[in-house]
Amino acid sequence: MLKIGCHLSVSKGFYEMGKDALKINANTIQFFTRNPRGGKAKEIDEEDVKKFKELAKENNIEVLLAHAPYTLNLCAIDESLREFAKNTMKDDLKRMEYFPGNYYNFHPGSHVKQGVDVGIKYIIEALNEIITPEQKTKVLLETMAGKGSEVGRNFEEIKRIMDGVKLKDHIGVCLDTCHIFDGGYDIVNKLDDVINEFDSIIGLDNLYAIHLNDSMNVLGSHKDRHSKIGEGNIGLDAITRIINHPKLRDLPFFLETPNDLDGYGKEIKILRSLYK
Repeated sequence: MLKIGCHLSVSKGFYEMGKDALKINANTIQFFTRNPRGGKAKEIDEEDVKKFKELAKENNIEVLLAHAPYTLNLCAIDESLREFAKNTMKDDLKRMEYFPGNYYNFHPGSHVKQGVDVGIKYIIEALNEIITPEQKTKVLLETMAGKGSEVGRNFEEIKRIMDGVKLKDHIGVCLDTCHIFDGGYDIVNKLDDVINEFDSIIGLDNLYAIHLNDSMNVLGSHKDRHSKIGEGNIGLDAITRIINHPKLRDLPFFLETPNDLDGYGKEIKILRSLYK
């Protein structure tokens, strides 16, 4: 069965988020750990967590992908901003222990004209401080489009970060289809080549999740503007090949398209019908 879900709001609690997933026939869920622009996280309600886990087990909701706030920057030029990002991620990972065996995704950050080498150095140092041997959550680096001074603009930069992380069994990758397309990887015409390149540089055994998004922009634009499935420059045919590719088809896919709940439901229905 296709593992497909979308980005849902947890503002009313995990149980209500789970019910929203069932409304749209989703069996995976992504959510922000707190306000996507930063701020304090809502207190965990253990009874709510219990009810959600029961709901998820009964309805085969298998994978949770927590997403760090967009504003976190582990390689900011300002040390206080780097500390804020580290402390927030430490807190998020503690909270994820309520859901052991799942994933925590984050944007590597922007080096802000310090240079990519400095940016990668800061990110590695931070991850080696944040990740602990006892944690049950795998931290995923997200592939980026390369706008501005983003780190993670290609597979090589992601690999350099991973190589520096000491606890390698706690680190992995979330591949964003819009980001890598905007970053110059031609997943429309050369999907096999892109997958083989990822495998040769990072290793497919390190790929744990896929953000399934179409793109408003053209190949190599370095823009990062998501589009609804089938309405962008990647297109429905290419996305169909992605979800059915033998090296990708068993991974969890998470929609981050510009949609409301009903819109996500329509996209999930279409994708399920195209999954062979």
